[in-house]
Amino acid sequence: MLTLYEHPLSPYAQKVKIALREKNVPFEVATPAAIGSGQTGGEFAAANPRGEVPALIVDGKPLFDSTIILEYVEDAYPQPPLRPADPLARADARTIEEVCDTHYEAINWGLSEITYFRRAEGDLADAMRARAAEQTARLNGWLSKRLGSADWFGGEAFGWADVCVAPFVQGSAGFGNAPDEGSALGKWLGRVRARPSVAQAFTEARDAIAAMTAVAGIVEQGLFKREYRDYRLEWMVKTGGFDVVARGLAADNIRFVSEAAFDV
Repeated sequence: MLTLYEHPLSPYAQKVKIALREKNVPFEVATPAAIGSGQTGGEFAAANPRGEVPALIVDGKPLFDSTIILEYVEDAYPQPPLRPADPLARADARTIEEVCDTHYEAINWGLSEITYFRRAEGDLADAMRARAAEQTARLNGWLSKRLGSADWFGGEAFGWADVCVAPFVQGSAGFGNAPDEGSALGKWLGRVRARPSVAQAFTEARDAIAAMTAVAGIVEQGLFKREYRDYRLEWMVKTGGFDVVARGLAADNIRFVSEAAFDV
C-alpha cells in the first residue's frame, strides 16, 4: 500500500491524489504533525528534507516533489495514460505544469498569506489582492489560449496537464479569481469539477478550510513558520509585500529550507 503524506489544501498533493484516483491505485493518506511549521519530524521529515507535502512512500522508499511523484505514478501504473505519448505534446503538458507550479501557485499562496495568516491588512492587503487578481487573469488568459477549443488540455482525453492545472484554478476561484464561466477555461473548470477524482480532492480541500481560522494567531506567536521559497518570495516582494517579508524575518515566523535538512 502506498502512503501519501499530504495536506488537503496543498495543490501539489491534490495533483498526486487526482492522478492516483484516475488510475484506481489504492493509497492511504497521512497529514504530518505540525505540517508547514518547520518543526515536522519522523518518517515525513526523513522523506522530504524540504518539509513540504506531498511525499510518497513506496515499499519504504520515499519520493518527494509532485512532478517526480507523478512521473513515478505514470511509469508504475501506465493505465489509463495521463502523460501524452507524443513528445511535443508531452513537453507542452510539462510547460503548463511548470507555469502552474511556480507562477500560479505563488499567487494563490500569497493570497493565503493575506487571507488566513493576515500578513497584510487594510490598504496594503487590498492593493495586493487587486494585483493578484490582475496576475491571475493574465495566467487564466494564457491557459485559455493553450486550451483553445478542446475539451481538455491534451485534446480529447483528460490528462497530465488537466491534473496539474485543476488545483490552481480551483484555488484561485476560492479567492474570488475564477475564470469567466463563458471562457474556454471557465467551461473547462466546470468539466473538470465533475470528474470524481477531482471532485473528491476539491471536497477534501473545502472541508479543511475551517481549520484555517486560528492560524494567524499561531504565526504571530512564532509557533508556525511559513516557508518563503523561490517564486513565493518573488511574488511577495514584487506585489508590494517587501515589508511583510521584513516583518516576518524580524519576528522569526517565516523560514527557508535549512541546509541541515540534508544532513545524514
